[in-house]
Amino acid sequence: MTVYDTLEEAKERAKTDKAFCKELLDTRGKDGGLSEFCRILNREGYEISAIDLVNAGEESYAAMRRSTNGGGENSPLLAGEDDLYEMFLVEIEDYI
Repeated sequence: MTVYDTLEEAKERAKTDKAFCKELLDTRGKDGGLSEFCRILNREGYEISAIDLVNAGEESYAAMRRSTNGGGENSPLLAGEDDLYEMFLVEIEDYI
């Protein structure tokens, strides 16, 4: 299962499990928030590590940059975000 699949499954659960959703959202802004986020997901059966999450975000962003004008120095700045953790939290904010 990919990092994206794992996050999608967790997002679906967060839609209906308000306590789970709130627990994930409460990791935001804390020292070690990303690690805590992954610990919660692992405890609940979602296999994901902080490094997997960071790498997937960076790989996705790099692929997007390469597809934009060849990815060279003259590539336009992208409004994209490589932080899958923060993007996940933004997406589940409205669930509680």
